[in-house]
Amino acid sequence: MKVIASNKKAQRDYDILQRLEVGIELKGSEVKSIRRANVNLKDSFARIESGEVILYNTHISPYEEASYLNVDPLRARKLLLHKSQINKLWQRVAQRGVSLIPLKIYFNEQGWVKIELALCKGRKLYDRREAIKRKEEELRLRKVLKIRKK
Repeated sequence: MKVIASNKKAQRDYDILQRLEVGIELKGSEVKSIRRANVNLKDSFARIESGEVILYNTHISPYEEASYLNVDPLRARKLLLHKSQINKLWQRVAQRGVSLIPLKIYFNEQGWVKIELALCKGRKLYDRREAIKRKEEELRLRKVLKIRKK
């Protein structure tokens, strides 16, 4: 699995409830641009509309060599899921405060572009601060244990 881009801000700002691997519907020039890692997942999100999951605000830069075949970099892209998966997600997203956020985009072993989509619940500012403190404390503890092992 070759990770192309990740959404670090999402992991900081949201509590991740569930992760899913989903496909994405792309044009040929977009795939080539993704291979060059010209992708930005910042501020991107997904919505369920009329039985389909649509990804918004994902910026895939135009592929320079594609000339007239380029598409809008911020266009809405359809995510590929089974109907039963969409129904389960819809039930969860109907709850207040739950969102669909892409965490990373990567190529799987077969060479297909996949997105790790997460069902997330937003954190409050004080929750974010607590998480940062917890991470710093764990890091400090690991350093102390590493020094003691020597």
